[in-house]
Amino acid sequence: MASNAASSVPTARVRVWDLPTRLFHWALAGCVIGLVVTAKTGAMEWHFRLGYTTLALLLFRLVWGFAGGYWSRFGSFLPGPGAVMAYLRGRADAHSQLGHNPLGALSVLGMLSVLLLQVVTGLMADDAISFTGPLAAVVPGAWSSWATDWHKDAGQWLVIALVVLHVLAVAFHAVVKRERLVPAMVTGDRTVQAATAVPQSRDDLARRTLGLVLFSLCAAVAAWVSTLQG
Repeated sequence: MASNAASSVPTARVRVWDLPTRLFHWALAGCVIGLVVTAKTGAMEWHFRLGYTTLALLLFRLVWGFAGGYWSRFGSFLPGPGAVMAYLRGRADAHSQLGHNPLGALSVLGMLSVLLLQVVTGLMADDAISFTGPLAAVVPGAWSSWATDWHKDAGQWLVIALVVLHVLAVAFHAVVKRERLVPAMVTGDRTVQAATAVPQSRDDLARRTLGLVLFSLCAAVAAWVSTLQG
């Protein structure tokens, strides 16, 4: 009886992830995989191309964190200590679970920060053999030396570790919590009880056009940075 009652609860679809956010997510995933592969195989020309693309994507995400749809904005999912504790105790409300839950939000911020550091250190790196970043000649030699060591060693493995942790977390939600996160990042929608009052992300043509314009500007910045080489 209880299961029949639960299944009869009316539901509604809520637009959580706008199209620019979804495209960013999958493009960044592809770039990170490509960066790891090209680093391991020595395809440095493509490594740099993917690095500049990643820079453009990260710059876009930082801007979109203020201009994007409701659930993509940093202000909608940055958790305080109280929200984190409530989630860990199983008392999180619908709002904190619909987009990024508190732990997920912290992981997103961590991933973006580590990737941004990895890109910046790559721009400053110079191994004096196979690659020289466009900012290597601009910063002090000690900075470039540290950036090279970090980018090739600790930074690389930290990125790989965070990617693996991210995949495991998604699998845990799917298998243990019966919460499928991947489809929402494809369609943009999640299902909630119809009576649940939660905001939707604006995802109309105007907002998508804004995302395209902002990404184009970020891509132009990344392209300009690439011209500093040599």
